[in-house]
Amino acid sequence: MASTKKKRVSKKTKSSWRKHTDIKDVEDFLEEQRTEERIGKFSEKKDEDLFQIDVSSTAPKKRQILSEKQKRKANALKPLRSLAALENTSKVQDPIAKRNHVKPKKNGRNIEQEILNPKTQKQIQANKDRSKFYEKLEKKLSKKKVAREFSRDIWKEEDVREREPALKDDTWVSKDLALYTLKNIGKGTIKVHDSVRHKTTKAKKFEPPHPGMSYNPSLQDHQDLINNVISKEEEIIKVEKHLKRVTTDMFSKVTPEQRDQLRIKEMSSGLGEESDEEKDKNEDGVDEKPYQPINSPVENKKKSKQARRKQKKQKVLTNELRKKKELKKQAADIHRIKKLKLEVEEEAEQLNELKKHRKLVAKKKKSETKRLGRLKFKEPEVDVQMPEEIAGSLKNVKVESSLLVDRFKNFQKRNILPVSVDVGKRKPRKIKRFARSTHKEPGVSLFKQKK
Repeated sequence: MASTKKKRVSKKTKSSWRKHTDIKDVEDFLEEQRTEERIGKFSEKKDEDLFQIDVSSTAPKKRQILSEKQKRKANALKPLRSLAALENTSKVQDPIAKRNHVKPKKNGRNIEQEILNPKTQKQIQANKDRSKFYEKLEKKLSKKKVAREFSRDIWKEEDVREREPALKDDTWVSKDLALYTLKNIGKGTIKVHDSVRHKTTKAKKFEPPHPGMSYNPSLQDHQDLINNVISKEEEIIKVEKHLKRVTTDMFSKVTPEQRDQLRIKEMSSGLGEESDEEKDKNEDGVDEKPYQPINSPVENKKKSKQARRKQKKQKVLTNELRKKKELKKQAADIHRIKKLKLEVEEEAEQLNELKKHRKLVAKKKKSETKRLGRLKFKEPEVDVQMPEEIAGSLKNVKVESSLLVDRFKNFQKRNILPVSVDVGKRKPRKIKRFARSTHKEPGVSLFKQKK
């Protein structure tokens, strides 16, 4: 067998030298050396680091179930995964053993070091002055801290002038002036609304239903409930009758035929008939009626001196007669003093009664349901069952009312929500549709396209 001749290649350059020279054994050796430097030699490691004793078969251990809170605490102690790449896991020693680590010098003064370890006399004196300042500050703050007093009634109405001794003299210091002064010296008062001091309504949060509304009521309770409903219905009917009497029944009634004739007559007035002005004219077109102006001329009739003298004399006599009547009435009133006194007292008593009545009405209005919106609150209708509709057992009870509606009405009654009505389903908005100019056929109008 003929021997193969070894191919000769040029190793002039570094790349060709690497290409045609086998250095795999050297690279493997160096890689192994570098790995040992990073993780250490196996010969130098302890048995505990290399081996692990399996004890699962001899002593089975229960898996500990951790709560979410315990898991979060355990995870908080672990280092962050995002910072794991920054940790130095290599065991390669520093090639320069005697490296000079220089700490960066801070610029300026180190106040913390001066307070903890004062060296100069100036620093010692500054610490003393600082401690004195903080002592004064603590005393000042302790004076400002006043214990809360819960003994007095914070909602009680009191005169603001009693706070300051200089404002107690109410002869020249009015309440408004005292309020203004207290506000400017930093002791102003906050005025609260009157509704804070009293309840706005007497309505209860929950009102038990009438005993007659039970599924098995007593005869007396059921009769009382029916009587209450009848009285309310009678009031409604009475109001409706009154409105009908003062509106519909006040106008005269006509038959449908008469109504149609009156309408035709009203709509055809002035059509096909001669007007009054045309009738007044003759055949030649000349107006027969004499001319009359719209505003007739005013005659300037002056009074004579004799008439003026008599008028003046009559005026004087009238005034004298009026004065005589007044004097006569005054003389008669002297004898009627007792009666007049009684009349004055009676009138004053009537005014007092009226004031009391108005106060009662105002007090009653305070606890009534207020008008929070456009609509006024109306009591809901009572659910009543006729005797033949009473079930007698819970199985056959007919559902009459809703708990949600009842709570909603109760909120309205207690001035929490405004009264509202169901507006029903709203009509959808009409959308105007038209063809785009790019989709139109040439020569065809939009009207024809719609058709």
